[in-house]
Amino acid sequence: MDTFKSLIVILLSSVFVNNYVLTRFLGICPFLGVSKKLNSATGMGIAVTFVMVLATAVTWPIQNYILGEEYSYLQTIVFILVIASLVQFIEMALKKFIPSLHKALGVYLPLITTNCAVLGVTLNNLTETSITTGANFTYIESLVNSLGVGLGFLLAMVLFSGMRQKIQESEIPESFKGLPATLIAASFISLAFFGFGGIVENIFK
Repeated sequence: MDTFKSLIVILLSSVFVNNYVLTRFLGICPFLGVSKKLNSATGMGIAVTFVMVLATAVTWPIQNYILGEEYSYLQTIVFILVIASLVQFIEMALKKFIPSLHKALGVYLPLITTNCAVLGVTLNNLTETSITTGANFTYIESLVNSLGVGLGFLLAMVLFSGMRQKIQESEIPESFKGLPATLIAASFISLAFFGFGGIVENIFK
């Protein structure tokens, strides 16, 4: 399998097979909190994707060329500082150029800093192995994986937003209204994504 096909497999796997929200259950807070409206769900998904890719672009070289094994105990602190800085930059940009989206995201925008999916992808990129070489992800593979994870997050947000709108328009039993119906809908989407397991890896064989 050549490098291009390998990157495609990494991208598709991170979007569908290893979807951080629906199969690894990371980033549940914004997934449940900002998915009521399509616009805010899409905006949050794009913002998280942007943060994931940029955070990986900064943290991967820091870990491999600056911290290394000797200062690995500083990894989490440094990564969180990088993510917090990127989120602050995005918040200022949205407030200036897209104030409506900034208002719609509300408190959930600064909470991207503590979104475990963002920290999780930066940490996992350092330990994930390539399906072609069996070695840890290279810099490019890490960036592609982060892009895929972000797109997977965006896809999950958009799908769940549509489902929640359908739930609001439907007549459901009183005991299921609110959080119960939301969690049941989320479980249905998660089950659907578990069906992608093993498919992507076999496409290019």
